[in-house]
Amino acid sequence: METLASAMRRENRRFKAPSSSSAAASASASAGVASGRVPLVMAFLSCLAWLYIAGRLWQDAQTRAILSGLLEKNSGNLPKVLSVEDKLRNLGCKEIGRKIVEAEMDLTKAKSEGYLWGNRTAAVDSEKKKQLLAVIGVYTGFGSRLKRNVFRGSWMPRGDALKKLEEKGVVIRFVIGRSANRGDSLDRNIDDENRSTKDFLILESHEEATEELPSKAKFFFSAAVEAWDAEFYVKVEDNINLDLAGLIEMLEGRRGDKGLYMGCMKSGVVVSDEGQQWYEPEWWKFGDSKTYFRHASGSLFILSNNLARYININSASLQSYAHDDISVGSWMMGVNATYVDDDRLCCSSSRQEKVCSNA
Repeated sequence: METLASAMRRENRRFKAPSSSSAAASASASAGVASGRVPLVMAFLSCLAWLYIAGRLWQDAQTRAILSGLLEKNSGNLPKVLSVEDKLRNLGCKEIGRKIVEAEMDLTKAKSEGYLWGNRTAAVDSEKKKQLLAVIGVYTGFGSRLKRNVFRGSWMPRGDALKKLEEKGVVIRFVIGRSANRGDSLDRNIDDENRSTKDFLILESHEEATEELPSKAKFFFSAAVEAWDAEFYVKVEDNINLDLAGLIEMLEGRRGDKGLYMGCMKSGVVVSDEGQQWYEPEWWKFGDSKTYFRHASGSLFILSNNLARYININSASLQSYAHDDISVGSWMMGVNATYVDDDRLCCSSSRQEKVCSNA
């Protein structure tokens, strides 16, 4: 007889078997669901990545569009061609720009004062009185007071007569530098004499000495053109007597001429032996023939206004030789000067019609 316990065990076995298969089926279904979720997750992540990349690309494109608009807008305010001033400002070179402006002003001033022919402006001329005919500079020294007094009593006017001559357009001055010992008795004597006669042009920057004679021409012409505006500037040595009326007549006939270098033209042998008279330390520069170029005698020569101004402007760079006439002649070779060889200016000649003679 089947007992109650055996019946219950039988029923339990019947229900466990289906339960086991059901569990297996359930596990299989769970695995299928899990495997189906992976593609969805991957698709979702891909979608997020695509959205991120698309957003960045859109943002970059928008930024480029904004920058392009700003550049296009600002480019309309910039000059198409930058001036020199703009470039200097952009480079931070204002100091250089200032120096360029100053150099241009100096160049303009040099041109207006005769650096180039025919560049004197109406503004410059309008500021000055009527142009003088000539400034005559008579070279003198500390020990030449007797000669000066002889000249004052002969061809050279003095006192009121000298002033009247200046009113007519001719200035005459004795030209002298300063002593090597500034302020000594030599300088004081010249100052005292000048207070009495008022007929000196004292070259404050020039040392009066035999070896400094070549540089005296630079100082004389520079000082003369700065003190007086004249058509001609005349250099005369203190051993020369002038026919003043004849010289004035000669210069009157040359009024308006530019670039004139007038005198008794000559050349000569270059002395290369040290210790001899007229020794030229720079003799080797004159070639194997040792002959000077054509130049006006130092006793008396004349420069027109623009040539004198050329010396004034370029005095710092002009080469001086052992003699002042050679030095001036070398300066004239470098410019477009018109040489006028007039034997009336040959003071040692025997010609009757001349404007100078040896004293």
